[in-house]
Parts: sequence; structure tokens; C-alpha cells
Amino acid sequence: MAEIKYQLVPHNHDAFLKNARKRRGFQAAYQALAVEYAVASEMLAARARAGLTQEAVAARMGTTKSTISRLESAGKHAPSLTSLKKYAEAVGCKIQFKLVPQR
Repeated sequence: MAEIKYQLVPHNHDAFLKNARKRRGFQAAYQALAVEYAVASEMLAARARAGLTQEAVAARMGTTKSTISRLESAGKHAPSLTSLKKYAEAVGCKIQFKLVPQR
């Protein structure tokens, strides 16, 4: 089965954050989800490098596109380590995990 390549939709994250920070309460809410946003960003970057659609990743993982969409979004649905490992394998990566002492 041929993999579907896709074109990235342009998104200026810095401009988005600049505008969003003007909203009351945004900064506190964003900081509360900083780790989740970092994980989601890594996942999206890995999928983009692999040139895969959500559908293609879902097929490789034996799941649905909506599940991949949930995994890639920060917020309510934090992915399990098992799901992260399957996702990483599906996009041709491995997971590296490190605990860093707080300052």
C-alpha cells in the first residue's frame, strides 16, 4: 500500500503565541500544559519528517485517525507510554526519556 504524502499547512506558532498571550489567563493555562505541548510538538514534527498523514500513522498502529488526532493534541488526553512507543515506531523513531532535576 502506497504511503500518502501531504503538504504542511503553514502555521506561525510564534505569531500565534504573541496574540494569544494578550488574553487574560492564557499564560497560566499554557504553562500548566507546557509538557503536554512539548510532547505534542515532538510528535507532530516526527510525523512531518516521516511525511505521513494521520491516516497512515493510524494504519501502521492499527488504530483510527481520530485516535491519532487525540494523541497529537495537548490537553485532556495525555498519551500513555505504550501509545507513545507505538506512535514513535509508526513514524520511524524511538523514544528518549529523561528526568531533569528542578532548579
